Amino acid sequence: MIESFKNTEIAFNSKSDKDLKRAYFLFKIIEKPWVVKFCGNLLNFAIKTNLPVSWILKPTIFKHFCGGETINESEKTLNDLAKSNIFSILDYSAEGNQNEADFDKVRSEILKVIEKSKTNRNIPFAVFKATGLARLALLEKINAGKTLTDDEKFEFSRVIDRIDSICNAGCNANTPVLIDAEESWIQQPIDDIVSDMMKKYNTNAAIVYNTLQMYRHDRIEFLHNTIENARKEKYFIGLKLVRGAYLEQENERAVQMRYPTPVHNNKDATDTDYDNALTICVDNADIVSVCSGSHNEDSNAHLVKLINEKQFKINDSRFWFAQLLGMSDHISYNLAKEGFNVAKYVPYGPVKTVMPYLIRRAQENTSIAGQTGRELSLIKEELKRRKLSK
Repeated sequence: MIESFKNTEIAFNSKSDKDLKRAYFLFKIIEKPWVVKFCGNLLNFAIKTNLPVSWILKPTIFKHFCGGETINESEKTLNDLAKSNIFSILDYSAEGNQNEADFDKVRSEILKVIEKSKTNRNIPFAVFKATGLARLALLEKINAGKTLTDDEKFEFSRVIDRIDSICNAGCNANTPVLIDAEESWIQQPIDDIVSDMMKKYNTNAAIVYNTLQMYRHDRIEFLHNTIENARKEKYFIGLKLVRGAYLEQENERAVQMRYPTPVHNNKDATDTDYDNALTICVDNADIVSVCSGSHNEDSNAHLVKLINEKQFKINDSRFWFAQLLGMSDHISYNLAKEGFNVAKYVPYGPVKTVMPYLIRRAQENTSIAGQTGRELSLIKEELKRRKLSK
């Protein structure tokens, strides 16, 4: 941890004692895998049977990890973050949609975020998942190279139209659009669509951003090929780097279907590729803009070092740091205090709609070694500091 990340007073300046104690309670629950699994199963059952659970979720886990149920309800969170010079990436966190009406609703929400960004400078990006706009089974069939029926071809054309309309709106509003990465068995058609959108909309600056999950051992090669292609065809590249969110699913599917796993077999290799990717992006900053979506102190320190070594301005719009709302505040707030571009992902949506996201977030916290323990340690340290300073 670099020295500046140790300042818990800055990290939790916006949090009351009550906020910190609630966060401590939540992370203590998340710390126990069996509790997360039990609660996840219970919440999934509640979703399927329409049990009323909003009353207990909204003031607890929802309040900690989400901005609100609507864009307007999330505005308080945006304003609170802005007081510490932290920007917000509003993320309509609807997952598991399967019909055209739901896909159109997701597109409508993303367009509302872009419209909001025109009048609110604290919203620097829009974001979406392709599976919020397309059936997973359709993307999987395309990824596998299978022939589509005429109906499926028409369905896929509607997917492309939805994505194009969002990228076009982002271009017109000068609001970059982040397109999230997903499971490897549906990622190829997403990469292909994003590549086409970059060629179309990134002629003057990076508007469309692809996301690279660096736990995949083929992403460094993919990054080099992307840069080579962009230089050849003369367009700009937007990239968000993450470590990856589907480790267990990737390994389980590889075993079940008897193919080599697409992900690294140890965390050190992922960390090395992540930091190498940051270096490659900064080395190619004449055409590459990068958003580093990381909760890892060393990787954030690495990007800081690269920016300083190249003597770029620390608030250069080509370089962004991003963390999730409710996590790694010691990174976000301390970087923002120093003047770097920092954004928090602020999920929003109806409580029941966002529940799958919240379950996944709890599972990720449990599976990432040291993540929950670090959050608990920092909160305890700040509560102790406050008690001694009274």
